[in-house]
Amino acid sequence: MMKRKLLSLMLVGTMAASMVACGGASSTDNASGEGADGAATAAVQSDDENTLTVYAWDENFNIPALQAAEKDYQEVNPDFHLEIITQSQSSDVESAVTLAAEAGDYSTLPDIVLFQDHYIQQYVTNYPDAWQDVDDADCDWDGLGAEKLSYSTVNGKHYGFPVDAGTAIFAYRTDLLEEAGYTMDDVTGITWDEFDKIGVDVYNKTGKYLLCMDGDGNDLFYMMLQAEGASQFKDGEPYFTENEKLVEIFNVVVKLAQDNVLYLANDWSDYTDQAIQGDMVAGVYNGNWIIPTIEQVKDNAGKWEITTAPTLTGAEGYASNGGSSLYITANCKKTDLAKDFLAYTFGGRSAEDGQSITYDEALTNGGVIGTCAAAAESDVYQQGVEFFNDQPIYADIVEYTQHVPTVEQSDYHYSAREQLATALQDVLTNGEDVEAALANAEQQLRFEMELD
Repeated sequence: MMKRKLLSLMLVGTMAASMVACGGASSTDNASGEGADGAATAAVQSDDENTLTVYAWDENFNIPALQAAEKDYQEVNPDFHLEIITQSQSSDVESAVTLAAEAGDYSTLPDIVLFQDHYIQQYVTNYPDAWQDVDDADCDWDGLGAEKLSYSTVNGKHYGFPVDAGTAIFAYRTDLLEEAGYTMDDVTGITWDEFDKIGVDVYNKTGKYLLCMDGDGNDLFYMMLQAEGASQFKDGEPYFTENEKLVEIFNVVVKLAQDNVLYLANDWSDYTDQAIQGDMVAGVYNGNWIIPTIEQVKDNAGKWEITTAPTLTGAEGYASNGGSSLYITANCKKTDLAKDFLAYTFGGRSAEDGQSITYDEALTNGGVIGTCAAAAESDVYQQGVEFFNDQPIYADIVEYTQHVPTVEQSDYHYSAREQLATALQDVLTNGEDVEAALANAEQQLRFEMELD
């Protein structure tokens, strides 16, 4: 009962989060021609020895990446076909696995599922019979980014193949920095205190905030903490009040907001449509999936560049926010084919081996930036991006990916995010003491996790 209650809460709590990050947009059709609600009754297996089925979501992001992978693998297996059964959002895949596991019948699952990184470890732990490990796949694990693989590695075994890197970027409007007397060098490798001073100057000179974030789904705490090599959790429990780095970061965020350096949006729409696309800000810090949102304002083409984030010490900060990987289910009867397909396409082939069509076309057709270090060697990744002042941002992001620290994760990631966002509002709006606000946030999260 405890396990069932836990996963039920997770599915409810992640529904909204799945929609806004990592390509969680809605889709209405699947590869079988049925609506998303019909996906559960659509055929999930094929008798064809060269066909694999996969559940995935987002026809503008993940689906083009899978279509690129199918095309790529057909170079070595012309008869291969990938049947993509499109789900409306990531929580549909989580629900399908949960229902199959609790029914003890995995025949309802496809060969492969796309799964959010932040949730896979709990699903593998609770439902070990639902998955097949891929330790023996012909994959260059060392080239895929240790932090990314930390999600899909359970008890020392590999279970997943990374699709997109959630690697964070800090994007700045160079024209607004220049107006305030600064350059990109001035905002690279600096402390948060130095960032605050620059932000005050930018706001006074331009009226623009140097940073913005959705106040409801505040990802700042997680990213800022990960850049320090620290986590919001310790040994599976919330780690707020005794976490000196988190307390320091929380105080930094409070000061940034009070100094008009940070704009806290009312909701996701306010964050994307008003703050970023409404030209209220001179800086954006989030997973690289935020790039298409920035690019919507065509008049700002050539005015943006990206770099690493500030840190408490002034070292360049690397973090990640979001991302998914592909997993082989217990229902897959063509395991060797699935492993070979996934290793060939998402498994880290280098340019010397023949550059992967998967990485290049996933980027050009869906904006999906791979985690593979070798991907950055291709001409597609090395090209300058006009919107970002001809900076080769995709190669830079792959480089950032290799430096993201591995920190303790939890399936209560989004719950922690909500509690810290509430604590911040209590301090800024209600004048609550920081220590008391964090203590309350930690207590609430412990209650939700049934630790008290």
